[in-house]
Amino acid sequence: MLTPNNRGLAYGDGFFTTMAVIEGTILWLDYHQQRLISHSQALQLDIDSDELLLDLQAQAQQLQQGMLKLIITRAEQALRGYGFKTSESGSACEIWLKATPITEVIAEQLSLPDGRSLLLQPMTQACCLASQLACLPPTLAGLKSLNRLDNVLASGELQSINAELDSAYKSYGEGLLRDMSGAWVEGTMSNVFYQLNDTVYSKSTLSLKANTVNNSEPLNYLTKSQWYTPSMSQSGVAGVMRQVLIDSLAVTTKPVIIRPLTDNDLPQLSQLFFCNAVRGVMPVSALTLLSGEIVSF
Repeated sequence: MLTPNNRGLAYGDGFFTTMAVIEGTILWLDYHQQRLISHSQALQLDIDSDELLLDLQAQAQQLQQGMLKLIITRAEQALRGYGFKTSESGSACEIWLKATPITEVIAEQLSLPDGRSLLLQPMTQACCLASQLACLPPTLAGLKSLNRLDNVLASGELQSINAELDSAYKSYGEGLLRDMSGAWVEGTMSNVFYQLNDTVYSKSTLSLKANTVNNSEPLNYLTKSQWYTPSMSQSGVAGVMRQVLIDSLAVTTKPVIIRPLTDNDLPQLSQLFFCNAVRGVMPVSALTLLSGEIVSF
């Protein structure tokens, strides 16, 4: 039972990962295990990732289709306040799991160079948000920790913007966030990849219907030109899907380049998509800047 002494509740002392489940299988399970290992080391938590993954796979079989959200917190400590004691293997943990069934039909997939495929969402519009992400020390930057208030406030801003729009005309599926240094880093719930005009190519190759697994040229969207993604070295979450894409394109002639996304870059964007482990790739058709200017793709 959750009490006020739970360190996740009291201090955000822990992390989480959210997994998509399709036909009883957890997508990108190896990458989620990498997160369990890296985060447990960074936060000095004692986690048996192999045993935990067996439990997750059993839950996925029972769920069949939906989402599993795993939350891990440091166990209650005898020490007062923030302090904690740890052994060589780390502090003991409390583990929470939430299973959410989803019955939506997945209409499209996007092929990767190694033959695996990603979930592909319909085109959406996005906007730049005034909310900002905190800049963090290197020990915390990129972690999917329980300290997500900046994302909470940014998501609230996006919902407020959408509430003021004529939903019959448009709504924004995601918002682009900058950190306190002014660099644009990620979405409210996703990482971002982008292309610039100096690498633009014929938009006829970008039809989503031309990028499904069964097409004779399934890799155009990801491999025809140069993709960039911002660094997670001082803010943001180094997402599972972000790493999948970086690793997959690393073996092609155009590996992803880690590069800041600045105010000056925004009018020069030629393509943009958001991504996360549950939704896959979320292509953007237009980005509304803070000035009100719209960059269409």
